[in-house]
Amino acid sequence: MKRPRVIVTGGMGFIGSAVVKKLLNLNFKVINIDKLSYAANLERVNEFKYFKKHYFYKTDITNLKKLSLIFSKHKPSYVFNLAAESHVDNSINNPKSFIDTNIIGTYNLLLETKKLHQKKHKIKFIQISTDEVYGDLNKKNQGSKEGDAYLPSSPYSASKASADHLVRSWSRTYGIKYNITCSSNNFGPFQNEEKFIPVVIKNIISNKKIPIYGNGLQKRNWIYVKDNADAIIRVALKGKNNSTFNIGTKNDFTNLSLVKMIIKILEKNFHNFKNINKLINFVKDRPGHDVKYKVNYFKIQNELKWKPHSNFEKSIKDTIEWYLEKYNDN
Repeated sequence: MKRPRVIVTGGMGFIGSAVVKKLLNLNFKVINIDKLSYAANLERVNEFKYFKKHYFYKTDITNLKKLSLIFSKHKPSYVFNLAAESHVDNSINNPKSFIDTNIIGTYNLLLETKKLHQKKHKIKFIQISTDEVYGDLNKKNQGSKEGDAYLPSSPYSASKASADHLVRSWSRTYGIKYNITCSSNNFGPFQNEEKFIPVVIKNIISNKKIPIYGNGLQKRNWIYVKDNADAIIRVALKGKNNSTFNIGTKNDFTNLSLVKMIIKILEKNFHNFKNINKLINFVKDRPGHDVKYKVNYFKIQNELKWKPHSNFEKSIKDTIEWYLEKYNDN
């Protein structure tokens, strides 16, 4: 069966590259658009060049002229928008880059999608969002549902919420087809070292303090990146048009308990790591820090028969081993 062409923006990023790899293994023709920022996985650049159906464009999605040329040439059937500024701390210090990429960039992609749609080309827009758009949950709330109101707390989550609203408005106004996915916190190999789990592992390896905001009791839900990539593609191919799907797991941990789990795995499995708990360092909490994120993912389980396949403890151990190898080689 001939597979359609797909555009993936941010396809050299952490989640984006996982989506690209799975699409290539499913024999899709993938047009990968990425500006290769500091967060790009350069290892993936070398890996993907061996796939004949992979076409890479070093392009910023804020560059409408270049996007227009790419869309006109390849005429994709799906657009997976994973290009995003995503680190909350950075959004507090420099919100403009988040507005530019996450809102203006999405707007540009929607413009090009609309052009093809108005020429009767069959196309679907897949917007990759986050659980953070729903905002802070109270202790009794067992998970945000797809119809819940957006209550973003940070410039990052506000920019993603804005992009989601643009996507929905483009469907209502211009008739384009879309899906939105809101996933919980991703982890796994290739994640940028500014993120929580890589920071913990790298600091332990370097015998540096492990910074934990506030009291460390902020609770997050965690999903292995391969599971998220699988869910995103299933939503695109099988999800009801013009609907949102939450993607989550049962892996709920406070930041402090997750750090202690990583420490336990290191001390149990790697003999050169001892007495790591002394590295835990509680620091001043960041502004507007949400206490709890969690999504209710019953809809994707029920409608699309999806569930996460990865065992959390094995996946976190595999992730630790990957970073140990990476940092010991440097």
